[in-house]
Amino acid sequence: MDRITGHTAAVVGLQWGDEGKGKLVDLLANKYRAVVRYNGGANAGHSVVVGGERYSLHLVPSGILSPTCEAVIGNGVVVDPHRLLEEIKTLNDRGVDTSRLVISDRAHVVMPYHKAEDAAREELLNSSKETQESDASKRVVSAIGTTKRGIGPAYADKIHRSTAIRIGDLTRPEILRTKLTMICTLKNAVLGAMIGDGYEPIDAEELISEMIECGKQLAPMVKDTAYLLDDLRNEGQPILFEGANATMLDVDHGTYPFVTSSNSSALGIGAGSGVPPQCISQIIGVVKAYSTRVGGGPMPTELFDSIGDGIRERGREFGTTTGRPRRVGWLDLVAVKYSAMVSGATELCITLLDVLASEDELKIATQYKVDGKLTDRFLPDGYLLDQAEPVYETMPGFSQDITAARSFEELPAEARAYIEKIEQFVGVPVKTVSVGPDREQTILRESVLETVGS
Repeated sequence: MDRITGHTAAVVGLQWGDEGKGKLVDLLANKYRAVVRYNGGANAGHSVVVGGERYSLHLVPSGILSPTCEAVIGNGVVVDPHRLLEEIKTLNDRGVDTSRLVISDRAHVVMPYHKAEDAAREELLNSSKETQESDASKRVVSAIGTTKRGIGPAYADKIHRSTAIRIGDLTRPEILRTKLTMICTLKNAVLGAMIGDGYEPIDAEELISEMIECGKQLAPMVKDTAYLLDDLRNEGQPILFEGANATMLDVDHGTYPFVTSSNSSALGIGAGSGVPPQCISQIIGVVKAYSTRVGGGPMPTELFDSIGDGIRERGREFGTTTGRPRRVGWLDLVAVKYSAMVSGATELCITLLDVLASEDELKIATQYKVDGKLTDRFLPDGYLLDQAEPVYETMPGFSQDITAARSFEELPAEARAYIEKIEQFVGVPVKTVSVGPDREQTILRESVLETVGS
């Protein structure tokens, strides 16, 4: 498949994550010179199935599975060096060439003390009886439900500046030693107060040695990726951006405070990569055919019945990173329309449509009722959204197995109507439909592979 000269595009989730972005990135990657991850950390996970083999990626961009594509971890990502090295080894052991992996020297490092702080914060919030009450005003101060991978504290230290370590620092032992000696003194004081009895202080010398060794192993991959990407653009090389998490979890525009710690919408591309937003010519918004989310926070269309259980089992809705069951609900088009607006989606990719087969009827939320009033506008605030009651439109379901369909016309009429409803309501064309986990189980309604360069 030939590359498309000079084209820059992005694949971004439009819900609460786990939409199947990795599959689409993998499908497109060999058209691009580089695939760039611009946000998040090892709290995110992409599952990609190629030739019946499943690959679970956490920090490495999905483009690594395309042999002609550079996989770039941008400066907006927070990197756990141990997890990254483990992931690289796993890929190498499976025959994947990771020599094309590049890491920004300005990406920030997730340290062991970040994970300890993450866990301690969640434990303290969970221990409060008030967080278990049904009153919405209490629920918004409850635990976020993080993966405890240290992502939030790492981003917090990035903003604190004086307590931050960047990937470039790992390759400069003396600077690393100076910084970590000071930081460990501060972190021991903070964590000792948070955790109390039983806290084992960080051994600064041990941590310094550990991180120096990580730096030695990662050094060949470390570059100034802002200049790398600018050079590629000036050469007319195509670049694809891969969003982690999703728009509903964007720290500024998602369901705050139940969000991740980075700009996971398309708005994070510029800051997280160094490529100006005006250079992005195409933004593909990925939407699961139903809704899911993990962790705490409001989800208006959540199902607590056998229908939800069935969708969860058929869709294998268990976290790539944690394995925990995802919350499941009907498709929320109020949320999708909002996130398409925020991320500037130019087209949609609908995934996991096959999971809805066997449902007699399908429901789609097209409005909310709040304090007895109807609204078609999303409420990106945890307290307000918690009070929203979904207003549904019901559509006929379909029973046929659609996993072998390779054209839109091969889908049952009910499935086509469902896709057309999404397209009409959101006001953005649906060009791709996924009907199964494998790379080949994809319907290119209007081939994104052909129009990507237009």
